[in-house]
Amino acid sequence: MDTSALARSGRVEAERAARGSVTNGAARAGLTARGVIYLLVGVLALQIAFGDGRQQADRQGALGEISEKPFGAVLLWALGVGLVGMALWRLSEAVFGSAGTDGRSARKRLLAVVRCAFYSFVAYSVLAFAAGSGDGGGSSDEQSRDVTAQVLGLPAGQWIVGAAGAGIVVAGAWIGARAVMRTYRKDLRLWEMSARVRRLVDITGVGGGAARGLVFAAAGAFAVRAAVDYRPNRAKGLDDTLRSFAGTPVGPGLLACVAAGLVLFGLFSLAMARWRKV
Repeated sequence: MDTSALARSGRVEAERAARGSVTNGAARAGLTARGVIYLLVGVLALQIAFGDGRQQADRQGALGEISEKPFGAVLLWALGVGLVGMALWRLSEAVFGSAGTDGRSARKRLLAVVRCAFYSFVAYSVLAFAAGSGDGGGSSDEQSRDVTAQVLGLPAGQWIVGAAGAGIVVAGAWIGARAVMRTYRKDLRLWEMSARVRRLVDITGVGGGAARGLVFAAAGAFAVRAAVDYRPNRAKGLDDTLRSFAGTPVGPGLLACVAAGLVLFGLFSLAMARWRKV
């Protein structure tokens, strides 16, 4: 018996399963869950821009908002399961490659590993919140300050925090630039959309991606500042980063624009759940 042929056959079957209906459904459930969270964060940020800052504009605030609604517990469990699906989809991309001509490249696989780890953490925090044994991962602001303080206490901690912050700034610029260039189009089944739907998807993709990139870049800049000043409290999570936009010379208007952009990104994620190639 040819063991190498059996191994190849087993790999083909595993890859077919990884790209099958189960993974397809997991990916779309994950994109839907991401869309819901961004929609809620954007709405909470809009409330802050218009003077109502009671809720935090981050994942914890979004989960708290859901928990107060009718059937909130059911929705929280659904979000958690959807995010588990997102993590599994990214894991399959890391192992077997993603859709597209360069889907098997080392860069794409490494990016899939990072995304898998991130969404695994987010899924765990959401499910823990739903089960009543967690706080949704805690405030993003507290997390940022705590992690920054711990890393600054390490040898060469300032350099590590500064490099991480600079990396987040670059990632934000990359996210925004890709959105403006509409590179997401290669991942969508555009032939299934009408011209009007394509225009609407472009509005959400460009506007939402640009706003998301700006938020990432701003958060990274605060981390760099924390490293330079050697002050962990200079680091900001999503909530404080969004609130900082209201403190610019432009005022709450800039925060309202960024918040609207996050709502657009939530809608874009829902569009991806419908039309993305998996």
